[in-house]
Amino acid sequence: MSLLQELSQLPGSYQGPTRVQEGSFGLLGLGEAGLAARLCADFAPLTLTRQGTQFVLSSPETQAAADDFAALGEVSGVTVRRVGVGEGSRFDLNTLEYLAPGGVLSTYHLAQYLAYATGHAQEARQAEALLQTLHERCAPHIEDGNPARELAWTLWGRAPLLLAPAGEGALIEGWQSLLARVGKVLSVPVEHEPLYLLTGAFEAHHERGDGRLALILGEEDAEMALCREILETRIDEVTLVPYPHADGAEPGGYAGALALWYFGAWAAAYLAEREGSSPEDSQALREVLSTLVSQVPGEELN
Repeated sequence: MSLLQELSQLPGSYQGPTRVQEGSFGLLGLGEAGLAARLCADFAPLTLTRQGTQFVLSSPETQAAADDFAALGEVSGVTVRRVGVGEGSRFDLNTLEYLAPGGVLSTYHLAQYLAYATGHAQEARQAEALLQTLHERCAPHIEDGNPARELAWTLWGRAPLLLAPAGEGALIEGWQSLLARVGKVLSVPVEHEPLYLLTGAFEAHHERGDGRLALILGEEDAEMALCREILETRIDEVTLVPYPHADGAEPGGYAGALALWYFGAWAAAYLAEREGSSPEDSQALREVLSTLVSQVPGEELN
């Protein structure tokens, strides 16, 4: 199945557990599972907990670290819930609470698992509704007025700066990963103290702002408005990519963040097509992950 087909079928495809675990919670996400953990940081602190339930999410190449963290949790006397992502043959399935499908879209399955497991079923359902609405607007058969295709056109041939309001760094991480892994292009994250960075970044070489684009992800708060004001005198274009949200609902939160990630996946897939590349994982990534899992020395890669 192609990535575009997987994207089309993603809304409503979560088939994992929905049982609420015992709080309080601690959450660690390793490797491919790291982004889902950051998107769910409002549900569970990204740390080890001394009581309740410890979630340890990992992909095959991070099993050694996951084993260590799980052991620390067990020594502390907490309930450890391990979640894997990828091929079942890479895990001891007897230790897993849930095995999520691997690949770039694993973020959806892992995040929905965490939403249900931490008692946020309503937010999980809100996210599903937003994803379904986005699918109806962004699917491949929608040619005119497809916002993901339009953004891909805007991004074509450019390396965008990525910004988001303070505390929303997971949006930047998610979009940088999607644009690289799916869209096959480089983007530049501007997460920490953006005003200090942007006021100086183009001063020595103003011409380096020519043709450059910045994306403000989520919402344009007071700090992002200042960033826009600064950038509009230094680069060609500043574009807000807002949280998808339902009519009458407050934008943002978990549902908005997961929906914005899903929109980014559509835009990155269309960008790969525009760039003449495949949106599927590159051969280089597949070889690197295979090497990490099998512990073959890196210098033996061709």
